[in-house]
Amino acid sequence: MRIQLAQRAEADDLLGRSPLALLVGMLLDQQVSMEWAFTGPYTISERLGHELTAEEIASYDPEAFVALLAAKPAVHRYPKSMAARVQQLAAYLVEHYDGEAERLWEDVADGKGLLKRLQELPGYGKQKAQIFLALLGKQLGVQPPGWREAAGLYGEEGAFRSVADVVDADTLVRVRAAKQEAKQAAKAK
Repeated sequence: MRIQLAQRAEADDLLGRSPLALLVGMLLDQQVSMEWAFTGPYTISERLGHELTAEEIASYDPEAFVALLAAKPAVHRYPKSMAARVQQLAAYLVEHYDGEAERLWEDVADGKGLLKRLQELPGYGKQKAQIFLALLGKQLGVQPPGWREAAGLYGEEGAFRSVADVVDADTLVRVRAAKQEAKQAAKAK
């Protein structure tokens, strides 16, 4: 299955072939549109002149990395804080997984173990970790035993709750509608 989170072919192609780019896109997916967040890794790689590596991002001069993310159009509406978070994520991957993002889910025993690994990532709380776990299971075939249960509501089949359920423009509209309904229901309480 082809990833279609950025809704831009070149950005989605990068997300589909680079687990690091996918993790960074998920990290950036807050307080900006999903498409903008998941285009971020492509924008960063374009500005660097090559594909992302955790080693390079982790060792990049922090001020220069902020400038890279802040250049117009900015990668995120909060380039300074997100640059720091991306560098923290990259440093964690270098330290714990030799810079290879996909090692997070290789050799994992079950969904609970994968969720724990994802929650240990800088910038990944429980909800973000569950959504990413659902994305891995639903779109990339990473399905250790119990992955749907570990992903919680995001792992449900036929749900349209998150980026894990976006596979084309139509499902993007359905996810947005479901999120709006959830917000309205929360306000009504």
